[in-house]
Amino acid sequence: MASSLFRNLTIGLISTALIACTTSPTGRKQLVLLPDSQLNEMGVASFTEMKAETPTSESTQATQRVQCVADKIISVLPDNYRKQAWEVVLFNDEQVNAFALPGYKIGVYTGLLDVAENQSQLAAVIGHEVGHVLARHGNERVSTQLATSQALALGYQLSGEESATKSLIFQGLGLGAQFGIILPFSRTHESEADFIGLDLMAKAGFDPTESVALWQNMSREGGKSTTPEFLSTHPSHQTRIRDLQQAMPTPQKIYASLKANNQTAQCY
Repeated sequence: MASSLFRNLTIGLISTALIACTTSPTGRKQLVLLPDSQLNEMGVASFTEMKAETPTSESTQATQRVQCVADKIISVLPDNYRKQAWEVVLFNDEQVNAFALPGYKIGVYTGLLDVAENQSQLAAVIGHEVGHVLARHGNERVSTQLATSQALALGYQLSGEESATKSLIFQGLGLGAQFGIILPFSRTHESEADFIGLDLMAKAGFDPTESVALWQNMSREGGKSTTPEFLSTHPSHQTRIRDLQQAMPTPQKIYASLKANNQTAQCY
């Protein structure tokens, strides 16, 4: 009885996953279970909370520079994203970071401006963060965690009576899901956003080679990580730099063409 029920529920989960499969901008298959409108609401709510908790920069010049770079990136997005009312905020915080959220929100921390040494390096970060939104990574991440937790919970309920052995097995399965599914997906998202961002910054008229210089700066800023890459949600700096260099030829051609026609970005 239990095995029959387990089989039927498993088939149902697989069917749901197949129906929810979509394709990212790079052609990668992905699992998306939630409506984008729900993620947009979550993104807007999170951004509103951040604005209430973190002061914005008082530097008009820095704010205008960040807005200019973001506007250039937005101008080359697909129509369904480009025509949205994006909100860009420069937060007065020493974090060396930026983010973009579903709901068309972009946040940059002033600490990043000390590491991103020019407009193209800043464009590499903003392009990367917008790439997460274009690829629906937030939705995919939530969907993957939801599907994983439901499958483990279902398996636990249908696997027989409680015992120490059963608990140990499912603890191991939980760790396996974390390292084998959730973390690798996060690294995949980061690498995919790098490639999307590289394309966006080149099309917007920023020098794509500066993306490599940016991550070299990041590496010097952060020092050598003590966390092995397979336990991290992000690729190592060395992996990122290598992958960007390998993907560079096409963005370089795009940028060279714009440069030849005096159409490169001029934010600062």
